[in-house]
Amino acid sequence: RALLAVGAEKVIAIEKDTRCIAALRPLAEAYPGRLEVIAGDALTFDLATLGAGPTKIVANLPYNIATPLLIGWLSPAQWPPVWDNLTLMFQKEVAQRIVAQPGSKAYGRLSVITQWRCDAEILFDVPAKAFTPPPKVTSAIVQITPRAAPMAAIAQADLERVTMAAFGQRRKMLRRSLSGLGVSVPDLLALAGLEPTSRAEEIDVAGFCALAKA
Repeated sequence: RALLAVGAEKVIAIEKDTRCIAALRPLAEAYPGRLEVIAGDALTFDLATLGAGPTKIVANLPYNIATPLLIGWLSPAQWPPVWDNLTLMFQKEVAQRIVAQPGSKAYGRLSVITQWRCDAEILFDVPAKAFTPPPKVTSAIVQITPRAAPMAAIAQADLERVTMAAFGQRRKMLRRSLSGLGVSVPDLLALAGLEPTSRAEEIDVAGFCALAKA
């Protein structure tokens, strides 16, 4: 409703819950031709089917599937993606992980995978009292803008593999945490230009890209 009220030319709502679809019908009638409701699952919906034109994704994400949704939107076969930016609400803890920098406790796999292809920032917090009934957590709005090209030309699967190994044992040195990759860890680290005694939380996104490329 707010998007339409401020002048959005076209809003496409992807909704799985039939109760919500019914509730949106009066709104579609109030804004004829400007609100399209698609019955579907956002986890599997192909955004490319929306056609050409600027596309901005705005969502108050269900917290239990927020991370899988984000990873899906960050993982199209072609880059740049069909969307121009994402403005999404997450549990604040997840939002902090998305934008976290090396050296912080929040820095992890989600930080690296997001920032490899995008710029991300927290716009503002949303207190629990903004909802009825109020949840037990604070939320935050994150805006994610795709880079024209990823930070490095690597396969996402390789980046996911090295970050899973490194952050799976984040307090251990890389020479230990990467031992499950099935390769010579000293050679891998040498090719990536990283110190064997470094820990995952100390390696920036470029460093993980170098690991994935090596």
